[in-house]
Amino acid sequence: MKPRPKAVFIDRDGVLIRDADHLDSIAGLEVYRSAPRALKLLREAGFKIVIVTNQSGVARGYFTLKTVRAIHAELRRRLARAGARWDAIYLSPHGPDSKHPWRKPGTGMLLAAKRRFGLDLKGSFVIGDKTSDIECARRAGCASALVLTGYGGRDKAYKAKPTVVRRDLLSAARWIVGKNSSNC
Repeated sequence: MKPRPKAVFIDRDGVLIRDADHLDSIAGLEVYRSAPRALKLLREAGFKIVIVTNQSGVARGYFTLKTVRAIHAELRRRLARAGARWDAIYLSPHGPDSKHPWRKPGTGMLLAAKRRFGLDLKGSFVIGDKTSDIECARRAGCASALVLTGYGGRDKAYKAKPTVVRRDLLSAARWIVGKNSSNC
């Protein structure tokens, strides 16, 4: 029986790109310099790369889904120019009080990716900068890496403890690849 693929679920703001506090235009998009290397490293190790992002600015009326899609298209272009890509991107446009299952710490986005790609969540990872990312990982049964970029876990909204704390996305990717190769 062929093993199910594993994924690395990556939060967008504060992990892949600089957190602009409700990014509402392409002009404010700033990709972290080491992000493309991190994505390439994870892809070479055989992981599906899935971006999962809460975008409550849509529910709050700060920007539209059309704006978010334009930002994602530009992000995809910039990463592609650097030789990096993701397999899927999921977003929750729901507000913090919505209790919608797609809004992290809910696991809806991860479960949608699991269905789409036939993923092994127990062998997958979540990389995030907020405690909601870490709680999402815990609820889904994934290992987690809290990065010190963005919020760096300072939001303290949830008490979930990360599997590991790393400086940034590239450092977390290296930890995942090392951990994955030791489990083979």
